[in-house]
Amino acid sequence: MKNAVLTLIVASFAFMGCQGGSQSMAFDCAAFLAEGGSMKSVDVEMKEGSEEGRALLSKFTSFALTTDLSMLSENECKMLPHLIAAGDQMEDIFWMQAYGNRDELLDSIKDPALREYAKLNYGPWDRIGGNISFIEGVGDKPEGSGFYPKDVSKEEFEAAAAVNTDLKGLYTMVVRDADETLRAIPYHEAFAAQMQTAADELRAAAELADDSGLKNYLSLRADALLTSDYRASDMAWMDMKDNRIEVVIGPIETYEDALFGYKAAAETFVLVKDMSWSERLSRYASLLPMLQEGLPVPDEYKQEKPGTDSDLNAYDAIYYAGDTNAGSKTIAINLPNDEQVQLEKGTRRLQLKNAMQAKFDKILVPISGMLIAEDQRKHITFDAFFGNTMFHEVAHGLGIKNTLDGSNTVRGALMEHASALEEGKADILGLYMVSRLIEEGELDVDINDNMVTFLAGIFRSVRFGASSAHGRANMIRFNFFSEMGAFTRDESTGTYSADYDRMIEAMNALTEKILRFQGDGDYDGVAEFVAEYAQVGPGLQADLDRLGAAGIPVDIVFEQGLGVLGR
Repeated sequence: MKNAVLTLIVASFAFMGCQGGSQSMAFDCAAFLAEGGSMKSVDVEMKEGSEEGRALLSKFTSFALTTDLSMLSENECKMLPHLIAAGDQMEDIFWMQAYGNRDELLDSIKDPALREYAKLNYGPWDRIGGNISFIEGVGDKPEGSGFYPKDVSKEEFEAAAAVNTDLKGLYTMVVRDADETLRAIPYHEAFAAQMQTAADELRAAAELADDSGLKNYLSLRADALLTSDYRASDMAWMDMKDNRIEVVIGPIETYEDALFGYKAAAETFVLVKDMSWSERLSRYASLLPMLQEGLPVPDEYKQEKPGTDSDLNAYDAIYYAGDTNAGSKTIAINLPNDEQVQLEKGTRRLQLKNAMQAKFDKILVPISGMLIAEDQRKHITFDAFFGNTMFHEVAHGLGIKNTLDGSNTVRGALMEHASALEEGKADILGLYMVSRLIEEGELDVDINDNMVTFLAGIFRSVRFGASSAHGRANMIRFNFFSEMGAFTRDESTGTYSADYDRMIEAMNALTEKILRFQGDGDYDGVAEFVAEYAQVGPGLQADLDRLGAAGIPVDIVFEQGLGVLGR
């Protein structure tokens, strides 16, 4: 029966806890965690330091990552310190990938506010400010971060990679030998100590795991950290269904490599699944084949069949580390990125509902109060924000993963532009999915809520800046939608109104353009498209400046760790 009602599902979120947990268990999880309980946070409200540093910190607002610990068994609770300790190793690795010597940098910064801001950015470059240096004398951020020698050019690298294909490896650092030859070092060798410690902690957690799928995944992931061969553990991760504790760990996303997009950066999420809530969302992932068939592109651009083993779940996040904790914070996950795993098994979509709620309350609602027309503000709802975000992640499974001529993956063909285009695809196809599911009777929501919340979301995400794939994707969408008249701006009030019919037209047009770019592997076309549309014009910049002047934060920073969970 087609009665999946997202509004009822999402509205229940704020009021429901996970049922079936051990509410009266003798083991006190909070007290156990408090015993070892350190807390990690950047002080965004510090009173010390320069005015410049405190102004930079004020672009963020803090939020404590917690969950209802009573839902956890004793063994699940005892797993958490091991998983967080493993995540700490990814934190150390990411610092080296993003910058280099963390302690040397932090010790050199005398201004306490700027030092805190460097911690937040994992280096001296402002990730939500176009990667501009905020430390005098540092210079520009290398496009390849720390993955490559700082003086390497694209031409030199490509010439060397034509001879030594290992240089393009997803899990390798590129260094120069004494004779200036470029050489690839696998992550498990370059970061041997950190990988070994992380693997040991994952194995300790596996010993405590009651769920067989989680136990298998943790063991295989530990092996992967020591071999740089992640496919078996990705397959095992896809097979997990009933585990309450979740960890995403290892080198995963390629956003940090702005030179080519070849290198995966280290990160960690530790999550607690809301089992009953997740069960209510599972239906939508099963509709991918139908949605793929209906994409507004020629058949050859939708010939790949999404994996049918995908799932969709809701979580409370309790720990972020490394790449995912740098600058703007992730509120949903779609993994794994391995194209072969995606085609065989699909992907898993993880909605981080506590972090999502924080961004809605602290950022999106205040933005809407300034930039959305008063008569449309009633359409700004958490239901729609959750739905747009959820379907964004599901939409990563649509479209095409390999170029039509079979010569490359989309990621390989589009290189440094692949991430921004993929995020743009997921954003726009998320809205497409909502409209299509309404047509099919699978969703009973007001599409106007999703459209207006989608428009407001552009202003939220575009503030992440050009250094963020999500920021560039939103710049492209703002300019493309503006060109097609999908919204209008009232000069007298400085507010925007969505034109619902034209927004659908713009959605379909941008969907076709992005999917064609991906299927054709058209690097030059994408580069030209990004150069033209991924820009913030003076009018939009003036409106973004108004948000800053009003003190509306750009993003959140987490208070997290065992000390937060145990208090």
